[in-house]
Amino acid sequence: MTTTEARPVAPPAGSEPEARRVRVLSFSQKLSRWDLKFSPFLYISPFFIMFAVVGLFPIAYTAVISFMDWDLVRNEGEFIGIGQYVWLLQNPHFWAALRNTFSIFLLSSVPQLILAIFIAAMLDKNIRAKTFWRTSVLLPYVMAPVAVALIFSNMFGDNHGLVNNILTDLGLPAVQWHKEVFASHVAIATMVNFRWVGYNALILLAAMQAVPREYYEAATVDGAGGFRQFWSITLPSLRPTLIFVIITSTIGGLQIFDEPSQFDNTGEGGSAQQWLTISLFLYNIGWREWNFGRAAALAWILFLIILVIGLINLAITRRLVRDEGGRGVSPLKRGLFKKGAGR
Repeated sequence: MTTTEARPVAPPAGSEPEARRVRVLSFSQKLSRWDLKFSPFLYISPFFIMFAVVGLFPIAYTAVISFMDWDLVRNEGEFIGIGQYVWLLQNPHFWAALRNTFSIFLLSSVPQLILAIFIAAMLDKNIRAKTFWRTSVLLPYVMAPVAVALIFSNMFGDNHGLVNNILTDLGLPAVQWHKEVFASHVAIATMVNFRWVGYNALILLAAMQAVPREYYEAATVDGAGGFRQFWSITLPSLRPTLIFVIITSTIGGLQIFDEPSQFDNTGEGGSAQQWLTISLFLYNIGWREWNFGRAAALAWILFLIILVIGLINLAITRRLVRDEGGRGVSPLKRGLFKKGAGR
């Protein structure tokens, strides 16, 4: 019995193999490919154009002015190098403003984040009138900052303030809110927390609502209590939102201006710079002393401080709050919960 060997059939003379044929695209096909490739960049370009005009250009222009003795009337200045930065670093008011800024920032941001997480966790429960409570926590944010500052500055009055009246009724000594450094920082931080806790709570609540309910059901079946569920499911799932909230709180806390400027009638940070912040010091230099070179230098110092603190916050948050692939986010797959754990 003979076997017939299959041989490839040679292509006709004058024709090319299929693999070597070059496909010629029509103009409409090329246009479609270009549209698919470049349209996304075209759609997002308005934002970057506007950012370059109102963001990058002012930043670069401020950097140039910070090295000059700038005259706003003539719109020109004399180059003096790092003289403005040297003057600021040798000025005791700058270091007082830096101390006050960090003190108010810590007294406001840390309690603010803790209260926001707690309120968001409570609003995430199945409570009555959820819409009413969720709307109510946002009301302080809607109020004008000047109105909030005026109300709280009167509440924390040294002689006839509401807080001191309550303290004296309880037999406690009155606090000099406008004279003592730490007391003034507590009062200003209270204003900041009043305005921003509800706003951050709603952001965190939106992230909590996105967590699949099956995770909590599985955790309950496995015997995990409420605290264990919050620690192992809710908190890790909030990682991207927590990073956003922490970074925005850092930026806002280090740029605080409205509350300290409205804490008294002068807006200069106290008679002895008790609550003078960097933003308030920048405003005083630029619009009261008309020295825009020093104001620009101070703005760049503040920008670098915010950048460094923001990067530190980002690194710490990444370590403390586990990512989505970490423990607690997928308890159905990872089998985190043991019978009776977390009770």
